[in-house]
Amino acid sequence: MTSSNNENAFDFERSLAELEAIVQRLESSDLSLEDSLKAFEQGVVLTRACQQALASAEQRVQLLVEENGVSQARPFDSGRENGGY
Repeated sequence: MTSSNNENAFDFERSLAELEAIVQRLESSDLSLEDSLKAFEQGVVLTRACQQALASAEQRVQLLVEENGVSQARPFDSGRENGGY
């Protein structure tokens, strides 16, 4: 794993932790309406960034398949087309 991959993983983890903190703040209901809206907007931005990072990672994942004694790479199939998660 290169240092840029480590940095990308760190950014994802940090964004996810920030998102979890925002959810906790929103659930505590100690925020004013304006602060709640700001936190919600920040959460949407973080959610989109995390989804984009996951989609990018998913595209890079490949499965090795043994065919006729030769290992071949094929794109990862998450099963989403068939109702999977």
